[in-house]
Amino acid sequence: MRNGTAIREFILLGFPGIQGLQIPLFIVIFLIYILTIAGNGLVIVIVWAEPRLQIPMYFFLCNLSFLEIWYTTTVIPKLLETFVVARTVICIPCCLLQAFFHFFLGTTEFLILTVMSFDRYMAICKPLHYSTIMTGNLCLQLALSSWVIGFTIVFGQMLLLIQLPFCGNNIINHFYCDVGPILKAACTDTTLLELLGLLATILVIPGSLLFTIMSYVYILSTILRIPSATGRQKAFSTCASHLTVVSLLYGAVLFMYLRPTTHSSFKVNKVVSVLNTILTPLLNPFIYTIRNKEMKGALRKVMTCPKARHQE
Repeated sequence: MRNGTAIREFILLGFPGIQGLQIPLFIVIFLIYILTIAGNGLVIVIVWAEPRLQIPMYFFLCNLSFLEIWYTTTVIPKLLETFVVARTVICIPCCLLQAFFHFFLGTTEFLILTVMSFDRYMAICKPLHYSTIMTGNLCLQLALSSWVIGFTIVFGQMLLLIQLPFCGNNIINHFYCDVGPILKAACTDTTLLELLGLLATILVIPGSLLFTIMSYVYILSTILRIPSATGRQKAFSTCASHLTVVSLLYGAVLFMYLRPTTHSSFKVNKVVSVLNTILTPLLNPFIYTIRNKEMKGALRKVMTCPKARHQE
């Protein structure tokens, strides 16, 4: 047990040293947040409104969009507060709750993207068996398993975290409640929690990335064996959006975790965290809409139907 005064709240530093830019940054990030909610919400509406999109790929896309909405919501409101309040305070239970949902939803996102890579593998490498294997029940089980596994991994660690006493330094040099700074404020040994966190990180990030890479090795091998250039292009286009999203997400995460933990690199990691927390959820609906003819067609249909009804 460390000596120190018990603390009841944490202080989020956010981005100190940006004097004069708080209001412009608040406006920009607030607009991005609104666009993120609207864009991902529109994806969900389009998929459920268009019968042609009632297939596994878009079912998993709805799960991803739903995740992105709540993933950004766990962080951005408090981030916006750091721009307009001189001292951003968050109570310890609120901080732990934010950390839980942030990592629960983030972990589930990795798992959903892995399931989507499996779906693309089945569609391209096993096209004759795709409809019989990727049934509605299996898709529901895969999506539900991703949510349950993500919840279980994070909830188990959170049960241990909420029992820790906190004392001493209550300043979190971040714009959200990251587990690392929380553990540093604990008054007791946190070795077990750190080991569990490392194990969970290894299982989720490199594990899901390895599965995704293996899926795409088989996918690319199958695409290259397609005789016609048009067929190869059509097959690859069905994976392009998912591959782009995977590259953005894993690229940002691996950049943060593989850099040396120096003071300067931590500042860079905070910037990358902003990109990963704010820009990636914003770009996902645009990536899937712009690169997908079916989504663009369904979007035009949804946009024109209200006009047609109004004219009638």
